Amino acid sequence: MTGHRTSLERLRGEAEAEIAALDADLRALFEASRTDNADDEHDPEGATIGYERAQLMAVLAAARAQLTAVEEALARLDAGAYGRCEACGREIAPERLEIRPFAATCVGCA
Repeated sequence: MTGHRTSLERLRGEAEAEIAALDADLRALFEASRTDNADDEHDPEGATIGYERAQLMAVLAAARAQLTAVEEALARLDAGAYGRCEACGREIAPERLEIRPFAATCVGCA
């Protein structure tokens, strides 16, 4: 289980770094849109600021969901329930945990 803890802690660090970077990007985009009077709805140069903001917010939400899943997996590991399917109670295949260390269900229940 030590290898799983190491993988989960690495994933947690990566997710936290990604969230911090995305938060900074989103704040910068909000600040830029506050100081710019451009009509981005009719910008022939490409995507609108609204579209960029929505895209950043979606990626940020996914990163936060990943962090939550990793933290829940670490809690299961600490509680001795790691590697057991939350739906059926069977063991989650080691190959699945290798690929997706935060998996909470077996392939059959996923």
